[in-house]
Amino acid sequence: MDESHCKDLKKEASLPMQENDTCSPHHRDGDYPGDCEFTRSLLEKAAARTENQERGYAWRMCLPKAREVKLLLLDVDGVLTDGSIAYTDEGSEIKTFHVRDGFGMNLLRQAGVEIGLITARSSKALERRVRDLNLTHVYQGKRQKVEVFAQLIKELQLAPAQVAYMGDDWLDLPLLARVGFSATVADSAPEVREIVDYVARRPGGRGAVREICDLIIDAKGLYQDLLGRYLS
Repeated sequence: MDESHCKDLKKEASLPMQENDTCSPHHRDGDYPGDCEFTRSLLEKAAARTENQERGYAWRMCLPKAREVKLLLLDVDGVLTDGSIAYTDEGSEIKTFHVRDGFGMNLLRQAGVEIGLITARSSKALERRVRDLNLTHVYQGKRQKVEVFAQLIKELQLAPAQVAYMGDDWLDLPLLARVGFSATVADSAPEVREIVDYVARRPGGRGAVREICDLIIDAKGLYQDLLGRYLS
């Protein structure tokens, strides 16, 4: 059963299609297909497989809201990580991040969407991850996340409807209620799953952020274009 969902939309959105879906013939009968045809075939296979796996009714219902997003804000513990915290003998904190979440954020920035992190905790491990991903909108030690949100939309001249936020616990509820598109991870607090627009299939720290990045990219009609860059 698809446990993800999207609320308050009255009509189902259709999946965007690539405008130019044909290839000029570059080979004779019996020859190998040209680069365009080969790439097109890979795109069709990848799109069909992904749609069957996760792009069901809930995904499509969220496309109109996700299409408006220009800034994605993320909680860290329980969203970019699985919520676990480990300490070394020296007292240093260890966090584990998923590489596909990071790649998804890079893709989303290629699609023209800014990324921001807001977390109530502070850690050196996150600082290292931020440097690796070259993120600039990062706020650690901020329990009043709505204040950071208000500051950011003023600075970037955005409307609340143009902001998405992904959180996982009660501390995130006030901000989730204010953004245009709200999302959470599969293993979030039940109270959070009740109010958000979209519940990811994946848990925190295991690709949930990649999933929301893919959804926004798909909503903007850029999925095949970005994928094609890596297939060509």
